[in-house]
Amino acid sequence: MATEEEAIREKWQKNPMTKPRVEKITVNIAVGKSGEPLEKASKILENLTKQKVSHRKSKKTIKDWGLRKGDPVSCIVTLRKEKASEFLRKAFTAVGNKLSKDAFDKEGNFAFGIREHLELPGERYQPELGIIGMDFAVTMGKSGYRVQTRRLYKSKVGAKHRVTVPESICFLKEAFEIEIVGANES
Repeated sequence: MATEEEAIREKWQKNPMTKPRVEKITVNIAVGKSGEPLEKASKILENLTKQKVSHRKSKKTIKDWGLRKGDPVSCIVTLRKEKASEFLRKAFTAVGNKLSKDAFDKEGNFAFGIREHLELPGERYQPELGIIGMDFAVTMGKSGYRVQTRRLYKSKVGAKHRVTVPESICFLKEAFEIEIVGANES
């Protein structure tokens, strides 16, 4: 009797197209206000990822918080391919190579965060920038997912070819040596 993980690995052996991969990782720092704090967060994110930062704007006005609609309130970077895998290794080190089972959605994607960017390996404190936390959202995919994003002849990815949570967990254990903990144990 084979376990679920062994069955998944056997399926990957028979058909390599069914093995999931990291499509992209989105790193987000939500500051909540524009100006100097956002500039510091942008500088930190740019130093970490070596990539240009994009800003996101507020969707509504909230007078109590001093927010106006259209003000930039967060910065974001999207990493793909090798850069994504390298950065994900660093991010997993910051959380102790553990991930909660609740971090996954039904499509096999997952998200987690850190309270201080200094938890990432190789980062040093810079007094002029301060300490900032960030969120990581990882999108999983498989070979053949391009059919839903291509320009000509768009199509849907079949239900049997979508990434499932057990496949995503099995891939993370194999590729990144991650330990998945239950909801109450993290």
